[in-house]
Amino acid sequence: MQGQMTTNPIRKIIIDTDPGQDDAVAILLALASPENVDVLGITTVAGNVPLPLTKKNARIVCELAKRPETKVFSGCDRPMQRPLVTAEHVHGKTGLDGPVMQDPTMALQHQHAVDFIIETLRQEPSGTVTLCPLGPLTNIGTALQQAPDIADRVQEIVLMGGAYFEVGNITPAAEFNIYVDPEAADIVFKSGISVTVMPLDTTHKALTTKPRVDAFRALNTQVGNMVAEWTDFFERFDKEKYGSNGAPLHDPCVIAYLIQPDLFSGRMINVAIETQSELTLGMTVADWWGVTDRPANAMFMGDIDADGFFNLLTERLGRL
Repeated sequence: MQGQMTTNPIRKIIIDTDPGQDDAVAILLALASPENVDVLGITTVAGNVPLPLTKKNARIVCELAKRPETKVFSGCDRPMQRPLVTAEHVHGKTGLDGPVMQDPTMALQHQHAVDFIIETLRQEPSGTVTLCPLGPLTNIGTALQQAPDIADRVQEIVLMGGAYFEVGNITPAAEFNIYVDPEAADIVFKSGISVTVMPLDTTHKALTTKPRVDAFRALNTQVGNMVAEWTDFFERFDKEKYGSNGAPLHDPCVIAYLIQPDLFSGRMINVAIETQSELTLGMTVADWWGVTDRPANAMFMGDIDADGFFNLLTERLGRL
């Protein structure tokens, strides 16, 4: 049936995240879409803000969605080999600055996020679990390092990170998520797992223009108002930096791709991660033009139907 999107099987996913306002919107989109994705758990990592805040913020968002039964796990509090770099300058000191947020009452799971990822991939049928990293890849890289056997069991990794034409947003050469833990990213891209990348090239085309934010507000719900306030807060940074009409909603692109893949287009290319250079550390060296003989290892998205994306997002958020 056209427009109903009931043909795709339900994808079992683990959302790995460092919320962040756009991470929060991605989590809400997933929790509002049970006919498309089954959220087995949410694993948190240090990134946009330190781990104590990301594991708190993930639970705030689950409670906002009225899904307190969602399992939230605390993961790695620093990159595999480097000191932590954070992004309070974008997301505010809490990571969810903007509206006033109540502290969560739901419990955090006792198991470590990395152990949960490994155990889940070993228990679920091989090829049925998709990993959705929305922040630095520390938890995923650590899991692959500790349990190499899980690589063959992952259905797909769909991640937000990297850039080619947009180059960098935290340094001139690197996108934040990859830059924070380039060693973890290197492990992921060399893992042989099917990887789909939502880089800045795509996410910067999904801008929170005034009519789009007004549509969230017009839902006249707690979730709609909260999302509008979050976008109002963090778009000030991008408007000033890029002179754009709004801020990119980076992370929801990952979930939207699982729900409606035809919103996106890209190429199967080779992507290598720079881990040595002081100048270009964390760069996603994307062979978009096929100038090397390095084998393709990632579907690198380059474009998005932004109107279709925001229509999907508004419709799904309206359910919560």
